[in-house]
Amino acid sequence: MEVLLPLRFKGESVLVLDQRLLPREEKYVERYDLEGIYESIRSMELRGAPLIGIAAAYGMVLGVQNQSFTHPIDLLEAVRKNAERLNRARPTAKNLFWATDRLVRLVERNIDLPVEEIIYRMRAEAIKINEEDVEICRNIGENFLKVLRPGMRLLTHCNAGALATYRYGTATAPMYLGQERGWNFQVFVDETRPYNQGARLTAYELHRAGIDATLICDNMAAMVMSKGWVDAVLVGSDRVAANGDAANKIGTLNLSILARHFGIPFYVATPTPTLDLDLPDGSRIPIEERDSEEITHFQGIRVAPEGIKVFNPAFDVSPHENITGIVTEKGIAFPPFQSSLKALAEAPFLTGKG
Repeated sequence: MEVLLPLRFKGESVLVLDQRLLPREEKYVERYDLEGIYESIRSMELRGAPLIGIAAAYGMVLGVQNQSFTHPIDLLEAVRKNAERLNRARPTAKNLFWATDRLVRLVERNIDLPVEEIIYRMRAEAIKINEEDVEICRNIGENFLKVLRPGMRLLTHCNAGALATYRYGTATAPMYLGQERGWNFQVFVDETRPYNQGARLTAYELHRAGIDATLICDNMAAMVMSKGWVDAVLVGSDRVAANGDAANKIGTLNLSILARHFGIPFYVATPTPTLDLDLPDGSRIPIEERDSEEITHFQGIRVAPEGIKVFNPAFDVSPHENITGIVTEKGIAFPPFQSSLKALAEAPFLTGKG
C-alpha cells in the first residue's frame, strides 16, 4: 500500500503537502520558520488535530534553532511566545496546545543546560511526537477491529485519515488495517461541506489505497442509513470533554443524531492527547469560525448573493449520549465516559499493544 506522507521534517525545514490542492495536484511547500508553520496550519495547507500537533512541534523547533540566545532564560521566553503564536492558528484542535505545551515544559525542565543542548532536545522531542503518532494511530486501528467485523459497511465524515495524522489516520486506521487483512470493508465517505475534506481527501486516499469507497453528499447520509446500508459510523475528533462530548468537523452532530435514530453504532476515534478532561462538557469547547468565502464562493467564483449574511462554524459537538464508544490507542471508552475516559487517560501506553 503506497503511503502519502502529509509532511516531512528535513532538519532545517519542514516539507508540507498542500492539501488544498488535492486531489488535483500533490505539491509540497517548504517551510523554514515558525511563521511558515503558523501559516500552514491557519490556511489549512495541513489539517487534522494530530497532524496539527506534529506540525506545531516542528514549528517550535524551527522558531528557535537558527536564533541567537545569550542565556537559556531568553530561549524560554522565546519558546513561550512562539507557543502563544502557534496556539492562535486553530483554537479548537486540542493537539495543538498539547504539543506546544509539551515543548515549553521540556525547556522549563532543562533550563540549567546550555542553549544548544536544550534546542537539540526540543528537536528530539518533536521527532518523538511524530513517531508516537504512527503507533498511536495503528493501536487505535487495532482497538477498532475489536468492535468491527469483516465485510462491514462503514460511514465516515471529513478526513480523519492518513492525511490528518502521519500514517493510518484515526477513524480510518481500521480501514487500512482491514485492507491489509482482507476484511473487505465498504466505506461511505461524506463529502463534508463546505471545505470538502471528505471528497477531496478521504475519498482520494482510500481510493488510492484500493479500499472500496463510495462518495456521497452530506445530505444523503440519512437515506443511506435508512436503507440499512451502514453498519457503523466512524469519525475523528478535535477535542473530547470529560463527559464524552466530542467536537469534530461540522456535520458530525447530524450523523450522531441519525445514527442514534437508526440504531447504528457511532464511534469516535480519539488519541488520548485529544482528550481535554479539564473541560466538564462540550459547551466549553471553543468553536472556530472560518471565512465566509468558504460558503459564498466555489473555486473562486461567487455562488451566493452579495451581502448575504454567513455563519460558518468549522466544528460542532456530538453529545455523549449519541456516542457508542470512544476509541483511543489505550483501549475503548464506553459509557459512562466520565469514569472510562479518566481511566484511559491515566493508563500507560503499552508500546506495540492494541
